[in-house]
Amino acid sequence: MSTEQPERLDLNTMNVAEDRLAKLREDFPEVFRDGKVDFDALRRSLGNWVEPGKERFGLNWPGKADCMKVIQAPSVGTLLPMREESVDFDTTQNMIIEGDNLEVLKLLQKSYYGKVKMIYIDPPYNTGGEFIYPDRFQEGLQDYLKFSGQVDDEGFKVSTNTEAGGRYHTNWLNMIYPRLFLARNLLRDDGMIFVSIDDHEVHNLRELMNEVFGEENFVEEIVWKNKYGSGALTRGFANIHEYILCYSKMPISSIEAPLSEDAIAQYKLTDEKVGTRGGYITQPLATKSKDDRPNLRFPIIHKGKEIWPEKQWIWSKERVAEAQSRNELVINEKNGNFSVRVKQYLRNEDGTLRKGKPLSLMLGPFNQDGTQEVAELLGEDQFSFPKPVELVKHFISFTVNGDESKEGVYLDFFAGSGTTGHAVMKLNSEDGGNRKFILVQLPEKVEAADFPSISAITKARVGRAANALKSTPKRDDLFSDAASVQDFGFRSYKLTTSNFKPWQGEADSIVSVEEQLEAFADHVLDERTAEDILTEILLKAGFELTTPMKRLSLAGKEVYSVAEGALLVCLDRQLTLEVIEAMIDQKPSQIICLDAGFQNNDQLKVNAVQAIKSRARSEESTIVFKVV
Repeated sequence: MSTEQPERLDLNTMNVAEDRLAKLREDFPEVFRDGKVDFDALRRSLGNWVEPGKERFGLNWPGKADCMKVIQAPSVGTLLPMREESVDFDTTQNMIIEGDNLEVLKLLQKSYYGKVKMIYIDPPYNTGGEFIYPDRFQEGLQDYLKFSGQVDDEGFKVSTNTEAGGRYHTNWLNMIYPRLFLARNLLRDDGMIFVSIDDHEVHNLRELMNEVFGEENFVEEIVWKNKYGSGALTRGFANIHEYILCYSKMPISSIEAPLSEDAIAQYKLTDEKVGTRGGYITQPLATKSKDDRPNLRFPIIHKGKEIWPEKQWIWSKERVAEAQSRNELVINEKNGNFSVRVKQYLRNEDGTLRKGKPLSLMLGPFNQDGTQEVAELLGEDQFSFPKPVELVKHFISFTVNGDESKEGVYLDFFAGSGTTGHAVMKLNSEDGGNRKFILVQLPEKVEAADFPSISAITKARVGRAANALKSTPKRDDLFSDAASVQDFGFRSYKLTTSNFKPWQGEADSIVSVEEQLEAFADHVLDERTAEDILTEILLKAGFELTTPMKRLSLAGKEVYSVAEGALLVCLDRQLTLEVIEAMIDQKPSQIICLDAGFQNNDQLKVNAVQAIKSRARSEESTIVFKVV
């Protein structure tokens, strides 16, 4: 009879306060200090500004409270599709976005909230001489437009973050905090983030990520040996490592990683299953380390003899008997003592390779590998210190909470040379996956290269990596049908001002008000195309930029059907009630039209709204009607 005890029924009623605090921690981890709610921080997170008061435990710096204002300030920008810089624009699900990542992260909030499977970033390490951001960059989109040359400002300068500036750590923290905060929103509940860093800011970054993601969601601080050797200029200790901090959106139950080549080589023993399960290694069946479990102490009968564990076995009696019947135990006798070991095969019964636990200490791949990879694609000395593809591919290949799917969105908003995009495509080409990437890179100018900016390097590297991968041999069993055709393209987008003219609320005369009213008769910028406008509507309406779209002809007007008719958009400047009714007949969830399309005809607007309400009442459905 088993002596295991059933789980005891908890006779206490639910602790309502603890339950509500747990839910609050899920959505607002940044407001907890020493396990308690900082209500002033909560008010600031909700947009009710409270000046910082008494200091509490946690990472604090000048300007931290103001970061919440930066986070909450909405972006007035949009993303322009750049077809001429794209590859397979109409079919690809990948994206490369040129722009300030803070503004871009804000723009992605509605469309990609809770949809990103993994984030990897390699932000500036704050070593003192590197480019951080233009002066006054915290002011937002207008500064970015000056920096990228989209508006004139002769006196505009860029800066580095040196210790002589007096705000060395402060400037870096003010830069990274809002970006990490917004990035967390984009992660799925089982999503993870990996952040590369060195010893300049690793201590501050960990404290900051404890706050943004919650200390309970810390996964690991990986130490990565990133160099073969120290180099001739080393003084004192030879620094040959960096760190990679890993956090999850919510607590995770398990992580598995593919076995390394060295680990695979250990599976060299074989038996009759070698054709289907490969080689095997053995592991002890007995254990001394677990808590006493009397039901795990029993004899194994071998050649008429009883074999008892010194303490207990790791498996139940039934599982041991099954392993014996399948020839999956290795039993040896020496001097009257028995050794019982279990076979661990390289492949599972379904033929898939076994996985293992990722290690907190990584010996390579090395920075020299990353440099060589970029040199082979773009030429020598085009980009300094790129991360190696195998490093990022290793993280992308993780199995989290047992999810073996080979899909998902992978984001890198400090894209650099595009290593993450390259890694996603390479892993897809190896295992038949359908993962997608979003890369964001500032168009920082570079001088000693064949490209005008880092964002240009990003696009060139990803495009050339795709071409190289196309010719790489593929496994027939993974690429045997049309569904496994790999996506080697990317959509290129550029951050800029909204397609719609902003209302200047500080008009100082009747004449200026009249001028604005005249301009707003059609408030769409003249130079913007229908595709530009549609892109902004998708972002602001919460649809992914790669959502399928097709043109319809309804009542003599062109209408765009998004997500198989879930959203209908009409950009015609001369709307009619007939086209509104024709769109209603398609039974969408949402209809969006240009306000200018009504030509100041308020009666037509009223009739359109009434037609939608009437259909909703008769069919018990809901259609959201909006103008822009």
